[in-house]
Amino acid sequence: MTTKFAKLEKFEGVNFRRWKKKMNFMLTTLKAAYVLATPRPAELAEGVIETAEETRKRQKWDNDEYICKGNILNGMSDALFDIHSEALCAKELWDTLELKYITEDAFSKKFLVSEFNNYKMEDSSFVTEQYNELLGIYGQFKLQKMNMDKSIVVLTIIDKLPPSWKDLKHQKEELSLVQLAMHIRIKESLRVKESDKSEKHKGKVEPG
Repeated sequence: MTTKFAKLEKFEGVNFRRWKKKMNFMLTTLKAAYVLATPRPAELAEGVIETAEETRKRQKWDNDEYICKGNILNGMSDALFDIHSEALCAKELWDTLELKYITEDAFSKKFLVSEFNNYKMEDSSFVTEQYNELLGIYGQFKLQKMNMDKSIVVLTIIDKLPPSWKDLKHQKEELSLVQLAMHIRIKESLRVKESDKSEKHKGKVEPG
C-alpha cells in the first residue's frame, strides 16, 4: 500500500481538485481522514480521572492526525512543502490549501474560457493545427470539470474558421468533433494540392 501511495504525483500547485480527491482516498484508506472533520477529544478537567478508553481515543486521534498531516505534506512538491510545513495541524493545512488553490482553480477556469472565446484562426497557419490547439483548450475544460455541450463547441470552432473557409462555415449539417476534424483535414489537403498545382504552373516556362 505504501509503495502505491509513493507513486502518487506530487502536488505542484495546479489541478488541486484532482490531487485533493487522490489524497482524500489515500487518507481514508489509512483511516486517518476523519481527523480533518472530527475535533480532538478534549482532555478532562484537572482532578477528573480519565478512563483508559478516553486516553486511548485521544492518543489514537493524535497519532492519526500526525499521519494525516505528514502524508498531506509528503504529497507536495519540495517548494510547497517548505511553504506549508509550519502548519499547526492537518485541518489547518487542509483548509489553507483549499482556500488558496480552489480559488486559483476558479481563476484558471476564467482564463480557459477567455482563451477559448478569444482564439482566432488564420489562413497563414494550417487550420488543422489550429483546430488541434482549440481541442487542447477544450480538453483542459474537461480536466477542470467544466461541462460544455459538444454541439456548442463544434459550432464555436466552425465560427472561428478563417473567412476563406466560408463553405464550411455555412455548413448546415450537424457535425461531431470527429466529423469536423475529418472535414477540415480533407479540405485542407485539397487546398494544399491546389496550391502546389498553382505553384508548378507558375514555374513552367512558356514555349517561345
